[in-house]
Amino acid sequence: MYLIALLRQYLKYIILTKNLKDMFNDYPKKRIELPEKFKEIYKEHYKINREGSTSATSIAQKMEKWLHKKVAADVEKQHIKKTLEIGAGTLNQLEYEESTHYDIVEPFKELYEASLSLEKINNIYQDIDEIDLSKKYDRITSIATFEHIIDLPKVVAKSCLLLSEGGSLRTSIPNEGTILWSLGWKMTTGIEFKLKHGLDYGILMKYEHVNNAKEIEQVLNYFFDQNKCSTFGLNKMFAFYRFYESKKPNIKRAKEYLDAYDH
Repeated sequence: MYLIALLRQYLKYIILTKNLKDMFNDYPKKRIELPEKFKEIYKEHYKINREGSTSATSIAQKMEKWLHKKVAADVEKQHIKKTLEIGAGTLNQLEYEESTHYDIVEPFKELYEASLSLEKINNIYQDIDEIDLSKKYDRITSIATFEHIIDLPKVVAKSCLLLSEGGSLRTSIPNEGTILWSLGWKMTTGIEFKLKHGLDYGILMKYEHVNNAKEIEQVLNYFFDQNKCSTFGLNKMFAFYRFYESKKPNIKRAKEYLDAYDH
């Protein structure tokens, strides 16, 4: 009987692993090869884009205030929530909120090393895998980052395990894959980029944005039992941005996925 039970458990594991891999068989995503002319200007453009130091990126930065404010809406004047921000960039989220304990995941040191907010950061990680699961956060946040992550299900699954009881994942994203978002960048940053560099900004967007809004929502819905979506626009299909407040992490699914991912 013991051997039969053990065999059933093993078969269940094999089936589960296959189903998970089929569900997320596009992950980790693969980026397109960036042409040489784009590689030459990539780092400079990326930093300029994050800082909003051109006319078009400045307009985008003003619109993106909505993303930051939605993420910060749960802290208000209470600075007691332990926070982990994924993809902290230039640390500009700290213009909208504070915390007594603020950790970040950011692989590009060049983005934050000159920030005046750096002294407010407790721990800096290059990858979420560097964080021990014994650490727990009241909230995990991400602003305009999930569209860039090639192994998004793994990152969201790990986030589930890092949340304290009652905690939430708060995610703001561009509404990638919809007409309003496409028209927005084509008529602003796209034109400016073409005039300055003589290159097609759409190629850079394909390289950067490996996940669209629908795919991000699917990942969040799989790993969290409660997801609330808000949009900067009329609805999900006709908006510039989306915000998700994700609660009740499905710990079982997160552990199963991470176990299957490792195999």
